[in-house]
Amino acid sequence: MSRIGRAPITIPSGVTITLGDNNKVTVKGKKGELSRVCHKDIKITVKDGTVTVERPSEDKVHKSLHGLTRTLINNMVVGVTEGFTKTLEINGVGYRAVKQGKNLHLSLGFSHPVIVEPPQGIELDAPAANKIIITGADKEAVGGMAAKIRSLRKPEPYKGKGIKYEGEHIRRKVGKAGAKGKK
Repeated sequence: MSRIGRAPITIPSGVTITLGDNNKVTVKGKKGELSRVCHKDIKITVKDGTVTVERPSEDKVHKSLHGLTRTLINNMVVGVTEGFTKTLEINGVGYRAVKQGKNLHLSLGFSHPVIVEPPQGIELDAPAANKIIITGADKEAVGGMAAKIRSLRKPEPYKGKGIKYEGEHIRRKVGKAGAKGKK
């Protein structure tokens, strides 16, 4: 059996989990409400403050869905209690981020500022000119928003200018060899 799928999910206080028809799981907590339709073959039970996920057979597809479903439900529980955060760093001369209202205004070396409008449930913040913090209850939406902002100006390998994840290592390349020796 799957080690991840076998582990029960404990429901913290203040969180309610309801099962609907077509295997729809709805999780409500202090940070919001998340819902997801899980695969029809996977059996989900909520009992005595825990959620258990079971699979019908030892088929390879059912094994992979078993761990996936358990992890998705656990991420929903963590999201409505604690939330998820992604941090981006901006490197480059003149590159900066400014929060105006809910939107994020980015200066990324283009002839115009790039305005990023967050979807519902996502919050964008720029505590410093070179730092962006993305928070929300849905892990998938937070990661998608971070990837979308990063794709506006990916870090380039020569000088490292661009937007990168916090802690991400950019492999650097050496520039032209001929430019250093000649005068």
